[in-house]
Amino acid sequence: MRIAALYDIHGNLPALEAVLLELKSERVDRIVIGGDVIPGPMPRECLDAVFALDVPTRFIIGNGDRESVAANRGTMSSIIPAFFREAMEWNGKQLSAEDEKIIAAWPLVERITVDGIGDVVFCHATPRNDTEIFLSTTDASKLTPIFDPLNASLVVCGHTHMQFDRQVGRTRVVNAGSLGMPFQKPGAYWLLIGPGVELRRTEYDLQQAAGRVRATGYPLADDFATKILSGADEAETTAKFAAAELK
Repeated sequence: MRIAALYDIHGNLPALEAVLLELKSERVDRIVIGGDVIPGPMPRECLDAVFALDVPTRFIIGNGDRESVAANRGTMSSIIPAFFREAMEWNGKQLSAEDEKIIAAWPLVERITVDGIGDVVFCHATPRNDTEIFLSTTDASKLTPIFDPLNASLVVCGHTHMQFDRQVGRTRVVNAGSLGMPFQKPGAYWLLIGPGVELRRTEYDLQQAAGRVRATGYPLADDFATKILSGADEAETTAKFAAAELK
C-alpha cells in the first residue's frame, strides 16, 4: 500500500493542485488528509477538491478546521489571536451546513497498517489533541509517554508546518510538513509512505499562486501571498515555537 499524507493545506489551492497532479504519477492507494484543510484564502475550493478525490481518502481533524466550524457557530475559542479572528470568521462563512457536519465528524486519529512498515498512526498535532506543539528539537523524554503507548511503528503528524523525521523511544515520528503554508523554504510539502517513508516537496508557480490568492476576498490575502513567495526561516520558527512546545 502507498499512502500520500497531505497536511496543513490551509486553503492554498494552487499548492494542492500541484501536489494532486504529481500524485497521478505516484499511483497511491490511499490519501490521508491530516488536518487544517482550512483556514486560508481558498477554503471552499480546497474542500471541494479533497471531497472529490477519486482515491480512497481518510480525514483527521485539525485545529484550524475545528475553529473554522466554531467561528461559523459563534463559538470560536478565545485562544485565536485578535488579528486572525476576522479571517477565521470569513472562512467559517464559506462552510455549508453539510461541510460543518462532515468536518465535525473527522476523528482525531487514524490508524492504518502498511506492509513493510507496520501500524501507522496519523494525527494532526499529537494523538492527545490537535493543538500541542512539539518540534524536531523537543526532548524525547517529553514525547515517549505520548507515543510509546500507541505501539505503532510510525506516527505521522503536522501542525507546526516543518518537516522532520526522528526517533522517539520505540516510535518513528515524522512531520509531513505543510502543503499550503510551510515554515520552510517555499514549496508544497507532503509525505509518501510505502514501502518506505519519503519526505516530499513539490515546486509550483509561486508568483501565479500569490496572484490568485490576492484576487480572493480573504482578509489576510496579501500576508498569505507574501508567505507563499518567501516561506520562512526554519531555525527562526523553531526558536519561536520553543516557548510554546509541550512541557
